[in-house]
Amino acid sequence: MSWWRRLFGGGRAEEVEQTVAIPAPPTTEQIVTSVDAVLERATGRAPAAVTARVQRVAETVHEMAPRLDRLGAGSQQAHTVVATATSYLPEAVDAYLRLPRDFADRRVVDRGKTSLMILCDQLDLLGATIDKISDAVSRADAVALVAHGRFLEEKFGTSGLTLPSADPGTLPPPGSPGHGSGPRPLEAP
Repeated sequence: MSWWRRLFGGGRAEEVEQTVAIPAPPTTEQIVTSVDAVLERATGRAPAAVTARVQRVAETVHEMAPRLDRLGAGSQQAHTVVATATSYLPEAVDAYLRLPRDFADRRVVDRGKTSLMILCDQLDLLGATIDKISDAVSRADAVALVAHGRFLEEKFGTSGLTLPSADPGTLPPPGSPGHGSGPRPLEAP
C-alpha cells in the first residue's frame, strides 16, 4: 500500500500498523537493584581493584537514584546514571567475568593493556562521570539553599524584631519580668 493511501485511511485492515509500547523508565528500586547485582557478581570473582571500583559506582548510584527527578524529564544526565546502572556497568563487568581469569588478568589484548586494565579504565570513567553528575545536582541544591537563605535575609533580616540573647550574662535580674526558665504562675487580681 502506498504511503498516500495510509495517510488518508485507505487500505485493508490487516495493513494497519501496530503501535509500539514504550516501556516505562526504571524505578529507583530497579536502578539500585541492578547496580547491587553487578557488585554481588563481581565480589569474590574479580580482583579487589575491580570490586572497589564497582563499589564506588554503586555508592554514587545509590545516592543519585532517588534524586534523578531533580535533573528533569528527558535529562541526558539522568539517562547516563540510569544507563550506567542498568547497562554500561553490567555489560563491562559481565564481559570481564566471562573471560578466564588468567587470560583476563595477564594477556595483553589492546594497546599494551590486559582485559583487567581495560575494565579498570572503563570503571574509572563511569565513576568519574556519575560523580560529576552527582556534584552538579548537589551544587544545584546548594545554590537553591543559598538563594533561599538570601530570600529569608531579605524578608526577615532587616526587620525590627529583636530576639532575647541566649548569653547567660544578659539575663534580667531576679524578680524582674522575663526572669526564670519557665512560665510564671498566674496571680489573682
